[in-house]
Amino acid sequence: MRKATRVMISTFGALVGLIGIEHGIGEALQGNLAPSGIMILSWPSSAFFHILGGEPALTILPNLLMTGILAILFSLAYLVWAVLFVQRKNGGLVLMLLSVAMLLFGGGLFPPVFGIILGAAATRINAPLTWWRLHLSPGLRHFLDELWPWTFGACVISWLGMFPGVTMLSYFFGVEDANLIFTLLICMFAFLLLASIAAFSRDLQRAEGVE
Repeated sequence: MRKATRVMISTFGALVGLIGIEHGIGEALQGNLAPSGIMILSWPSSAFFHILGGEPALTILPNLLMTGILAILFSLAYLVWAVLFVQRKNGGLVLMLLSVAMLLFGGGLFPPVFGIILGAAATRINAPLTWWRLHLSPGLRHFLDELWPWTFGACVISWLGMFPGVTMLSYFFGVEDANLIFTLLICMFAFLLLASIAAFSRDLQRAEGVE
């Protein structure tokens, strides 16, 4: 079992699922209403989510209550699968399919995108890391191995900085900085990519040590 890779996917998969559930709650609370179009806002009247534009999402259903319920269910399924079952055969594929369902049924815009990225990484949990072994020198693999805890920690900080960090700064302290949101979003993507590469390298180092 690729321990570092699984820890990364389970941790951020749980966050993706929780954020999707939060989107669904906002949509369900709007009641049995028809949206004006495919694009919706999960929290259109919430001062807490004002800084995030009311949290945009999309839905293919003509009912916000049903959209919210399905968003909660698919997001909860994603969370459970990422934490408990991601190591199973086709576990990564299941995560990607659940991410698409979250996207289509109100689970937000960015959470499903991150969910697909994590699902793609999960497809390599039980696969041989031949490419990494051939293309990364032992020195680079060792460097990435040592870098793993730092990239993982930086990724956690950037994700929590976006939510609930940005919303709390806006709601409680009146801090509204578009540049901060953009920077955190870039960090979320960049550190997730770095953490994935470092996790693969750490697992490869551990596998070679056992061999």
